[in-house]
Amino acid sequence: MKTMNNLKKMTGFFLSLVMLLSMSACNAENQEVNEEEGFKPALDTSSECSIRVAGGYDNFEALEVEFDRFNEYYPNVELEYTKVDDYANMIGTVLGGNDAPDIYVNYSWMYGRDQYKASIDYAENLADPALGLDLDCIRSNIILNTDDGSLPMVPVFSNTYGMLVNQSIFEKEGLSVPSTYDELVEVCNAFREKGYENPLMGFSKAETTSVFTLTTYPYFCSTVADDGEAVEKLNSLDASAGEYIRPSLEKITQFMNDNCVNLDACDEIEDNYDAVILRFFEGDIPMMTCSGDTVSGTKKREGRSDAFIAEPFTYAFVPVPMSNEGAVFLDMSNLQFSVNKNSSNLDMSNEFMRFLITSQELNEMAQNKGLMSPTKDLSFNSTYAAFGDVPASRILSPEEIGLTEDAVKQLRMAVYSVGRGEMTVDEAVAAYGSFEQ
Repeated sequence: MKTMNNLKKMTGFFLSLVMLLSMSACNAENQEVNEEEGFKPALDTSSECSIRVAGGYDNFEALEVEFDRFNEYYPNVELEYTKVDDYANMIGTVLGGNDAPDIYVNYSWMYGRDQYKASIDYAENLADPALGLDLDCIRSNIILNTDDGSLPMVPVFSNTYGMLVNQSIFEKEGLSVPSTYDELVEVCNAFREKGYENPLMGFSKAETTSVFTLTTYPYFCSTVADDGEAVEKLNSLDASAGEYIRPSLEKITQFMNDNCVNLDACDEIEDNYDAVILRFFEGDIPMMTCSGDTVSGTKKREGRSDAFIAEPFTYAFVPVPMSNEGAVFLDMSNLQFSVNKNSSNLDMSNEFMRFLITSQELNEMAQNKGLMSPTKDLSFNSTYAAFGDVPASRILSPEEIGLTEDAVKQLRMAVYSVGRGEMTVDEAVAAYGSFEQ
């Protein structure tokens, strides 16, 4: 009897074990299926048509990779990228022509400006739930908020301001990448003591991404982000709004007085792209201010730098800490796509957008292009990972603040003039609204 009971117990145990293993295998199989769900075609995969995408890039290899990936689902759909010269001024005319693109590049700064009205008017509302775009995968603060709640464009790349850091130098010298302004000054002094003549450099001419703008604009946004009245006066170029830029002008004055940069050395950098990258690749510059656009060109230029080839080093892109509260991540859209609502291939154009607007595809395209992804996860790319660590309270977007390009230009010219010693802080404050556009 005892033997029979033991046999029953053992049989029950083995049956339970088999059931448990079966359930585990089933769960694993279901999990694998869920993980591999990804994009599922919603149209007839044998469909034949041609989709044209228009933009201002000379070439767009990263997008063409996405074309190839889309063709795995729709092999008979021909996708083509076309460059339009003088894109911002010509896209409206192109959209009204007989050979209008199905999908086209758009920019948030075009919204609300009469000369670019066609670029918005021709755009389909991509927020329509029927289209099925996974907009939740994109950081909400860089999605354009229109007055009527529609979405004429969706980000495919994003951008920000910061500095390239030579991680190998920091490691060699036993120093840490600064996270506050005081640490930035201290690390610059420490590098000088170790024989580095230019601890921090940047392009210094009066252009969008000068060292003055790259360091000060994120800081400026933090000073007006919660002040609607200030933003309204700044946007209207009200002369009294000059007082709102005073803290930023005082900050750039402090930055220059703390000898963080040597302008004479910076003046030797001829442009804010190739020259910035190649100077950084010389290997003796711990920190180089630039934008994400410039960072996108680093990979291709590693092989063009004899110094980098001879002594390669690791590098990353990080925010510039201009206050002791920490650095600001100025989150901006870089490139956005719109669908031409008059497209003769509207369904397939929307299908391509549904395919593209996912974390997987957007991250893949950003990685290939070398730009920052617009998705919520920045950890996948070590170059930009530091921006993913910035606290939400210090992530700011001009889209949400509401600053216009005209107001930003006034700030740029003011900080440039003060930074170079061409104007005093008081003079630049008084000149707000009158700087040449």
